[in-house]
This record gives sequence, C-alpha cells and structure tokens, in this order.
Amino acid sequence: MPEACHALSELYDGEQGFRSRVVMQRHAFGSGEYKYFANPLPPLVGELRKTVYPHLALIANRWNGELGLEARYPKTLKSFLDRCHAADQRRPTPLLLKYGPGDYNRLHQDLYGPLHFPLQMAILLSDPEHDFSGGEFVLTEQKPRSQSRAEIVPLKQGEAVIFPVNQRPAKGSKGYYRLTMRHGVSRIRSGQRFCLGVIFHDAA
Repeated sequence: MPEACHALSELYDGEQGFRSRVVMQRHAFGSGEYKYFANPLPPLVGELRKTVYPHLALIANRWNGELGLEARYPKTLKSFLDRCHAADQRRPTPLLLKYGPGDYNRLHQDLYGPLHFPLQMAILLSDPEHDFSGGEFVLTEQKPRSQSRAEIVPLKQGEAVIFPVNQRPAKGSKGYYRLTMRHGVSRIRSGQRFCLGVIFHDAA
C-alpha cells in the first residue's frame, strides 16, 4: 500500500496525464494546489472509481428515497457518466492535491455542474506520522436553523474517507430532512501532504 501511495504522489510533478492545474490562492480556495487527471485516468484511479461506484450508488439511491427525490442512479459508473456527458459534463474530475507548510483547503463542495453524484472519496497518500503534521480532514454539517457542527476524520496513509458532496439525509421527529455538508483540510504545520480525490461525476 505505501508503494502505491508513493507512486501516485510521484505523478504530481509530471507533465503528462493531467488536464489542468489549480493554485488555490488565486481563487481564494485556500493555500496549496491540485491537478485534475485527464482521460484516460491512471489505471489504479480508474479502477477505484469504477469499483467503488456501484456500492455507493446503493447508498445514494436510498438517500434519494428518504428525501423524497425521484432521481435514481444507475448500477454502473459507465451508465452514470453517459448521463453526465449527455448533460455536457465531460471533463474528468479525479484529482491529486498537494499541500506544504501553511497550506489548507477552505470548506467547500465539489459540484462541478447541475448533475452530480452525492458521495465522493478521498485517499490520504502521505504518512501523517512521517511526512507531515496538521492537515486534518474536516467535515461540517449544517442543520436547518442551527449552527454548523464540525467533525475531524483521522486518516492513516492509504486510508479513504467517503463523504457527502452536498447534502445527506438525517432523521428527525417528523421524518427525514437535509443536512448540508462541506469539507476541507486544516492547516499543514510541517512537511508535505498528498491526497487523491475521487469524484464520480464529470465536470461541465
């Protein structure tokens, strides 16, 4: 596992295989940078996206049912991406993120267009015991008419977190309601942190 994480991290400094690079400071996204992969995705990234999607589609469909939404997600990633492309969302969204000392990622949502899949995945590629300090993965949830609640998700190298892109259902006394979710990364205190982001919808 560490070897696969290191191999993915090493891709960042290459010129091939990416469609764009984003410097967060230029857009007030935070501090640090990331690169979106181009098609075809690296084999490991493409296989992860394809293999994980069907399991998450079951959860996504259950969520829509609980929230009273009619939309349902197909069983395969290919079928879902066909929907994205028909909606003119054709740019791949899996990405590598790179942080150094003082860098951070502001709370945000990765929507990229009107059609989006409600769950995504992040995999920590660096070792928090040796490569960096700080840089915790942060989730916040906003309950209607309440202040936000924050959650820190501790990750080891190679571990993944699966989390909502936009909203998730929660059960109250009168049925299900929507919690609005955002995610980010706290400030890096030292070292360098690499992360793989796997988003299942393509971008407009």
